Amino acid sequence: MIDGPEPPTPEVEHPIVELVRAHLVAEGVEHEELSPGVFSLSLPGERKLTIPVRLDVGRHALGVHAFVCRNPDENHEGVYRWLLQRNLRLYAVAFAIDRTGDIYLDARLPLDAVTPAGLDRLLGSVLTYADESFNTILELGFASSIRKEWEWRRERGESTRNLEAFRGWLEAGDEGGERDPD
Repeated sequence: MIDGPEPPTPEVEHPIVELVRAHLVAEGVEHEELSPGVFSLSLPGERKLTIPVRLDVGRHALGVHAFVCRNPDENHEGVYRWLLQRNLRLYAVAFAIDRTGDIYLDARLPLDAVTPAGLDRLLGSVLTYADESFNTILELGFASSIRKEWEWRRERGESTRNLEAFRGWLEAGDEGGERDPD
């Protein structure tokens, strides 16, 4: 389950709950309805293989909460600066951190703005931004761990296939967090 604020539960089911339910079914998005108006789903990514998402239909707004990455091991200032700069170019969602430092994409939209096309675009934005940002966040916030893993695997002749996205700066001897990846 995705960490975050408890969703407000409407006293009477809002028509937007049925719209969200119908949209997820129509688009073939596997989901679980945890309680009326609270949907848990995973979007399939490429760099980040799955993006867990929670949709909360409240009294006045649709909340969207998508887990992107755990709290970085290092270079917090560089990671947060990059996220804040990235926020200036995002549609409908923004990067945020929770009380433990984990990184999320978050949004709140007025219920009267929620349509099937808008919901599709919103979920597409979550998928795109989480997936496109994932490797950069790893480079900036986990460079030392990535380098140690790379070196350990090469010394033992193990596959480095899942580290290929970082090959350039690993082989050049750079630290991922020391450059501007954007």
